[in-house]
Amino acid sequence: MDIQTNLRNVLAELPEGVRLVAVSKFHPAEAIEEAYRAGQRIFGESKEQELSEKYNVLPKDIEWHFIGHLQTNKVKYIAPYITLIEAVDSYKLLTEINKQAGKHNRTIPCLLEIHVAQEESKYGFTPDDCREMLEAGEWKELHNIRIAGVMGMATNTDDEAQIEREFRTLKALFDEWKQAFFADEPAFKEISMGMSHDYRIAIRAGSTLVRVGSKIFGERNYVK
Repeated sequence: MDIQTNLRNVLAELPEGVRLVAVSKFHPAEAIEEAYRAGQRIFGESKEQELSEKYNVLPKDIEWHFIGHLQTNKVKYIAPYITLIEAVDSYKLLTEINKQAGKHNRTIPCLLEIHVAQEESKYGFTPDDCREMLEAGEWKELHNIRIAGVMGMATNTDDEAQIEREFRTLKALFDEWKQAFFADEPAFKEISMGMSHDYRIAIRAGSTLVRVGSKIFGERNYVK
């Protein structure tokens, strides 16, 4: 498994305006170091404890994206250094991120996770719930977070037409909310969608961040 070659192959497919989040969860720090030596700086993790362990031993110019379901009681541990929290799935979580960011005099960028897949197991706001939250406007008083866009996952299926429909639904929601709520906010610009098996479809649908792991690092070792 040549991580650097795999990384270069994925990067070669990304058009201008699309950035790679190398999903390093369940892979050792040594694997991240190999990708880092090839120039990769954005890495995605989904477990607070694993992320904190890696943060402590790896270079400090890495941009860490939290891409998993984040419990409110874990926010305080990543608030000092996290670059982007990609999977904000409730207003409660948004307020907790704001609170913990304030303790460190930081403004933490966040993506709103939207449930567009046909799978109940996936997290995220429903489109209607998210629209309702944005319309209510209370989030505007949270001065230590910055809503930077949306994130979503497609259904785990071989039906590429369905995957593309779901990604295009997310892109349409981004466009709607950009115009309605963030027209004067250049920071609201990210659409994080697409993983190792469907990132090419996501790029066609308008993704700006793709989250690719196994295609770079190989299959994960879930035994910790």
